[in-house]
Amino acid sequence: MSTAPSTTKGDAPQPVTAPVPSPSRWAPLRPLVLRLHFYAGVVVAPFLLVAAVTGFLYAGAFQAEKLVYAHEMTVAKTGGTELPISEQVAAARKAHPGGTVAAVRPSPRADATTRVLLSGIKGVDPDHTLAVFVDPYTGKVRGALEQYGSTGALPLRTWIDELHRDLHLGDTGRLYSEFAASWLWVIAGGGLVLWFSRRRALRTVRGTSGRRRTLGLHGTVGVWAAAGFIFLSATGLTWSTYAGANVDELRTSLGQATPSVSATAGGAHAGHGASASTGDAEHGVGLDKVLSAARAEGLTDPVEIVPPADANSAYVVRQVQRSWPEKQDSVAIDPASGKVTDVLRFDDYPLLAKLTRWGIDLHTGVLFGLANQLALMALALSLVLLIVWGYRMWWQRGRGSSFGRPIPRGAWQQVPPQILVPAVAVIAVLGYFVPLLGIPLAAFVVTDVLLGEIAHRRSAEVKQPSGAVK
Repeated sequence: MSTAPSTTKGDAPQPVTAPVPSPSRWAPLRPLVLRLHFYAGVVVAPFLLVAAVTGFLYAGAFQAEKLVYAHEMTVAKTGGTELPISEQVAAARKAHPGGTVAAVRPSPRADATTRVLLSGIKGVDPDHTLAVFVDPYTGKVRGALEQYGSTGALPLRTWIDELHRDLHLGDTGRLYSEFAASWLWVIAGGGLVLWFSRRRALRTVRGTSGRRRTLGLHGTVGVWAAAGFIFLSATGLTWSTYAGANVDELRTSLGQATPSVSATAGGAHAGHGASASTGDAEHGVGLDKVLSAARAEGLTDPVEIVPPADANSAYVVRQVQRSWPEKQDSVAIDPASGKVTDVLRFDDYPLLAKLTRWGIDLHTGVLFGLANQLALMALALSLVLLIVWGYRMWWQRGRGSSFGRPIPRGAWQQVPPQILVPAVAVIAVLGYFVPLLGIPLAAFVVTDVLLGEIAHRRSAEVKQPSGAVK
């Protein structure tokens, strides 16, 4: 049996209250994070939406490419003995005599065609090559398509890739994707902080409706997808215009740049050869002996053979498999003797070079094949939903009026100096290395201060007595 608390006659019973927990020293940061998450989300969300939709399309383009270009990429009938590489290249050159042979990708599977890549073809983008698809068993040309990039992207995937990267606007358009990548990790990280700071209160969201329901969906999906967003942001920045250049410079200064096999003939190891031939594919010992020498060094399919750039250059044979496990070994072969003059193993890459390679390939959906592409599509769809829910919460907060109920200003003044000063220093360094984060962040701060000052003055005018002398 329980007993009520004792009371003195005539006194009302005193309620028993639980002790109020002392706030964490990090508590003052929450309003700042909330403000940044809200305003950055409103401003950056349209760019993120474009990146998410185009990224979703790009992830699906790998499988679509196999269907659309099945005739060119596969042979009519498997079996038999493959023709020498030199004969396959000769067949491609006969069908397309213009331009020069930039590279040759021998058939990597029994049902796959050989690709002979030609540069300098009229009507083909100078940054692209014309891929001539040759049946390795019969020597028949099954078609020719424009190809871009080291992953062998054909027209469909190339178009979607450029849409995702720069909206087909060139270098100017690349700023949109860099802006989105620069802020994605900030918004995702801020969302994590806000979610875990309110996780107890949000446990009761189930069964509710309205804004709390939307908030629950937004927060739950955001927490599960946050790690993926942060990864996409970090890897996307590695080949962006400004942040990417800073990353490359930092890697180089740390001795972590991606190495290249020396393409100097004779084993001098004094430089890097060009990626395109100035003549035809056959130099010295020829393609077949070069491929045999590369096989002897352990370079298994898929490989790419790059002819010498000039009289002082060697053949370069490199593995081009970017699915796991990656095959990225390369060798240089003297065209006069057919001897291997330089070998570069992927195992010997610096750590940051390996991480960059894996990160980019995971970002582009090739590292783990179809599973990788499905995961990217799920992340892109999650981001679209989060943006929709975010704008819905904005609408529900203020019924669509301006920015709804304002989030309180001046919270930074409550942050302890031992937290505020290091935070400002870290933000300054990040802003320097990631300018499309630093510059907009400075603009946010200035705009917020100005809006705060305007609101303060209007409030003072409203409170001023009607009879006061101005």
